[in-house]
Amino acid sequence: MWCVAELNEDYITKMEDVLETYEKPYDPKEPVLCLDEKPVTLHADVCPASPAVPGREARLDHEYERRGTANVFCAVEPKAGRHFTFPTPDRSAFEFARVVFELALQYPQAESIHLVMDNLNIHSRKSLTDLYGAEFGAEIWDCFTVHHTPIHGSWLNQAEIEIGMLSRQCLGRRRIPDLPTLRRESRAPGIAE
Repeated sequence: MWCVAELNEDYITKMEDVLETYEKPYDPKEPVLCLDEKPVTLHADVCPASPAVPGREARLDHEYERRGTANVFCAVEPKAGRHFTFPTPDRSAFEFARVVFELALQYPQAESIHLVMDNLNIHSRKSLTDLYGAEFGAEIWDCFTVHHTPIHGSWLNQAEIEIGMLSRQCLGRRRIPDLPTLRRESRAPGIAE
């Protein structure tokens, strides 16, 4: 169930800004990207799975070993059909800054990259200036026109759809034991660039 906050002036202003951004016609000089992240619990099999054989389904033991957590930043440019996944060890300001820099590199010809994201505290210029320094961090941040979803309005972010597809089509119910495996699996053809 989605919880929609009180529809006050701030909520409506931010919601309309995001919706107007989505209505823009496709323009490679001003691409519209959506960004969000998903925590992933890492699990390893304790007993090897039994492969399927004629007359019997594959078998997976219910016992597993917990191996910590990781994070996946997902970005999507809906009108161009571009998808990006960035598996990271955590959801830190450092990792966010690296992801934003990588996204900026994907659009060298853009005049401004419209970036829709929620209000997480790391989603800020400070994350980039802390990692890359005041001048270079600001230069990267200025490549973007940021559109924050309203509080309790992350459902307006189309990256939420991307994360749902990644969860169902790529990760599924399989056990991912470590970050290298998560990186390999999340970059499967058709899922990520």
